[in-house]
Amino acid sequence: MLLTTVHDREDLGTRFSADAALHAYELGDLDDFFWPYTTWYRLRGGQCTALVYTGAEFGPILLALSRPDRDEELRSLVTHLLPVLPRRFYAHVTGGAHHILAKEYEVTDHGVHRKMALVDFTPVTGEPTVVLTPADLGELRELYDRAYPGNTFDARMLDGGDYVGIRRDGRLVAVAGLHVHSPSRRIAALGNVTTLPELRGQGLAAVAVSALCTRLLETVDHIGLNVKADNVSAIGLYERLGFVAASDYQEISATAR
Repeated sequence: MLLTTVHDREDLGTRFSADAALHAYELGDLDDFFWPYTTWYRLRGGQCTALVYTGAEFGPILLALSRPDRDEELRSLVTHLLPVLPRRFYAHVTGGAHHILAKEYEVTDHGVHRKMALVDFTPVTGEPTVVLTPADLGELRELYDRAYPGNTFDARMLDGGDYVGIRRDGRLVAVAGLHVHSPSRRIAALGNVTTLPELRGQGLAAVAVSALCTRLLETVDHIGLNVKADNVSAIGLYERLGFVAASDYQEISATAR
């Protein structure tokens, strides 16, 4: 089977929309805002599609996801991708595809993560929230340095009002943001949610996420997120808001040998 690149956004959208909970990120990346940074791959005649996204500040990202009935095809696709992948990248993969990557790359395993989808939104209220703008960039970076140094924040997302924060005494103490947002595809994926360590356990993240979801549901039909599968407190928070588990997958970083 030959490796091909895919350029038809409508074809990609149709395929991913059939399983939006698994492919929320890919659907979001079909938006004009993200599309220029995407390269899509498929085996000729195949169903699985892999994405290499190059628009993130921290480097390229590979998304290669499937349901179990397509795992064998996905592994074949990743095998054919090996000669064209970047020398260094981060990856979200299913079906044991990280073992294929380990044949050519030094792989650092970041653990099993879980995709969740909002099914029955149950909002929570609490302290007032504010929509963050590019003027808040410095303060937001300071919060991430203290509370979430391993974040995947993309400063461009502030341009669309896609980050919601909570302030106490004028200081930004909690935030909920997005990785992707596509009003045209009516889908969004939450990300970079955090609270200052000394204020955790007070429900601030839940309030920020709830406010962001309320805002998003004016323009989208599907909201997803990724969370580490052993982060019991975060999963509990999302379940209280109406998110349900959609799929588990592996996150890794890879460096060519």
